[in-house]
Amino acid sequence: MKSNKDAFRDYLQLEKKYSLHTVNAYLNDISFFEEFNRLHFEQDGIENSNYSQIRSWIVSLVDDGVANVSVNRKMASLKSFYKFLLKSKQIEVNPMLKHKALKTPKNVQIPFSEKELGDLIQSIDVPVGFEEVRDKLIVDLFYTTGMRRAELINLMLYNVDLSSNVIKVLGKRNKERIIPVLPIVADELKVYLSERSLVENIQDEDYFFISKKGLKLSESFVYRLINSYFSRVSEKVKKSPHVLRHTFATHLLNNGADLNSVKELLGHSSLASTQVYTHNSLAELKKTYNDAHPRNK
Repeated sequence: MKSNKDAFRDYLQLEKKYSLHTVNAYLNDISFFEEFNRLHFEQDGIENSNYSQIRSWIVSLVDDGVANVSVNRKMASLKSFYKFLLKSKQIEVNPMLKHKALKTPKNVQIPFSEKELGDLIQSIDVPVGFEEVRDKLIVDLFYTTGMRRAELINLMLYNVDLSSNVIKVLGKRNKERIIPVLPIVADELKVYLSERSLVENIQDEDYFFISKKGLKLSESFVYRLINSYFSRVSEKVKKSPHVLRHTFATHLLNNGADLNSVKELLGHSSLASTQVYTHNSLAELKKTYNDAHPRNK
């Protein structure tokens, strides 16, 4: 018979369709609370734990210097576990029912400006050879599609349709979406595929992006690539694929794109997730308003 934790793992993977990384994070958080309970309350399982015990864990985490955002993530894991136990009738009361998340500072992502993007494109020489062509294409794809780093790394050859100039990506919770590709980027895709065909001994042959050794790209490689490129033109502290995704959304909104359209392009499940990108658009709107209104002249 499966343990509650094993059943919860199946629930996250099969029903919620969470990634293996997310599932492992949830299970690790639950294991840490189980260990805390064994040490402080001499209790083997956490099915019958009460909120007083959970609060003791929160206090212990904070005392150990764990950031509020990390504590909140652990509590989200517990909350999900207890909701599952309640749903499967393993418990009658959810001890997390009245829990409130700890306050965390709002971390506003500062996008690259259109000037920074223009300066970067100007700084890149015409790429020659497989690696240069691939690296410039990665930068352009992030900026012109807004895809996530994991989506780019896991992009398959058969998901790039150059006859229709669209790309199919597999997003969070295995949710598929279609992203249009600009003609200029479609041309870059064709050049890359030509260069890719010359790479010998490709092992991860189904993946669109590969290393010169024929292997699937790593997350750290892609992060370092973006950081390296944008260090040429930007003094921002954070220069990552996620900032480029943020830049994609902000520049579209600044130039009049509809919020719902941007939501679909980003693959967000709710409009609230997309609205975090509007603060920069609002700044642009204020500037336009101040420049244009007669009373301000």
